[in-house]
Amino acid sequence: MSHASHDTGPTTVAGAACPAAGPHMMDPDLLADPFTGYGRLRERGPVVRGRFVDGTPVWFVTRYDDVRAVLRDPRFVNTPSHVPGEGGADPREGMMDLLNVPEPLRVYLLGSILDSDPPDHPRLRRLVTRAFAARRILDLRPGIERIADRLLAELPRYEREDGTVDLLEHFAYPLSITVICELVGIPATDLERWREWGGDLVSMRPERLRHSFPVMIDYCHRLIEQRRAALTDDLLSELIRAQDDDGGRLSDIETVTMILTLVLAGHETSAHLIGNGTAALLTHPGQWALLRKDPALLPRAVHELMRWCGSVHVARLRYATEDLELAGAPVARGDAVQLVLVSANFDPRHYTDPDRLDITRHQDGQAENHVGFGHGIHYCLGATLARQEGEVALARLLETYPDLALADGDPEAHRARLPGSWRLDALRLRLRP
Repeated sequence: MSHASHDTGPTTVAGAACPAAGPHMMDPDLLADPFTGYGRLRERGPVVRGRFVDGTPVWFVTRYDDVRAVLRDPRFVNTPSHVPGEGGADPREGMMDLLNVPEPLRVYLLGSILDSDPPDHPRLRRLVTRAFAARRILDLRPGIERIADRLLAELPRYEREDGTVDLLEHFAYPLSITVICELVGIPATDLERWREWGGDLVSMRPERLRHSFPVMIDYCHRLIEQRRAALTDDLLSELIRAQDDDGGRLSDIETVTMILTLVLAGHETSAHLIGNGTAALLTHPGQWALLRKDPALLPRAVHELMRWCGSVHVARLRYATEDLELAGAPVARGDAVQLVLVSANFDPRHYTDPDRLDITRHQDGQAENHVGFGHGIHYCLGATLARQEGEVALARLLETYPDLALADGDPEAHRARLPGSWRLDALRLRLRP
């Protein structure tokens, strides 16, 4: 793999000129094989100058310790306008332009809890933390198991003439969208619409987003009004109560954005943890057999699958609030920093034999030993729920279809080539020999 190393213009939010070299997130080799491509960047240096999806300059942070350090470093913010002295254009607007998102709707994508900084971030996070508390998520497990059992029992109905069935379409997606929508308070009759909207959003195709995004936002506003007239015990009702009790500190826009973030981010990542994880285990039959023999390994297996084939390969962009040195690189105030989770999770400085899938790797009682769910104040709010869905899905698959097999020798034949993510469009399986 080779990349250009010439300078490509100004690189900072604050306007200071800095050389921008090399790797572009849309480079075909990075899209085709991000594990190898970003791994080479990691070995080239802990911080490498490159370009974001829209061509704007970024610093790629590639190694485990450095990624974790930035994730907990208050000198980096998620909202570029929070850089001191910065009153210029938001560089994220370039992505909005690429996606043709109408100006009035951009606030819903740029103002989520994922992009917020203190003091807004802890305020927003407190509103939903109780719903995602470990004990409350544990209480959901019997319901998740019932949903999984029903979907697996129905799988044979979807077998095609060649005896194959798509696990993503008929199990992973329905499981994850049903669980998160029940938690948030989305009516069951609307699950299919949310699946379609989620697909439109992650496709990054403007022609799809142009139609679905305004409809999605209008739906959320109408749902808030309907729920306000008849509050229940779901998360949406809690948000409305907080909005009404807090003197309007939680705005309608923030409430809608929270719904979008929780439902869309929640179900997409969980569905692809199940899909990617199943494909990984079936292409490593020794690991599948080990899990069949000892289902108690499931929690450790899910952590390893998050490390080895998690669907999210990069974190949100961070922006330096001051001039600083990062692993020897001179990062200027306002510079954008792209944390590369996939290279961090395969860093040989942190892991022994990182390329090997090993479901016994993560020892019981050990602190989470990967950055698949992030780190610091933006650690994934739904991590406990995602892990539980992964454990339930794999446990029920093993019990119901112990002889499950890949229909295609290479499941990656159906992989979407999207920057910063690793997701299959389909996972064709045979349920029995």
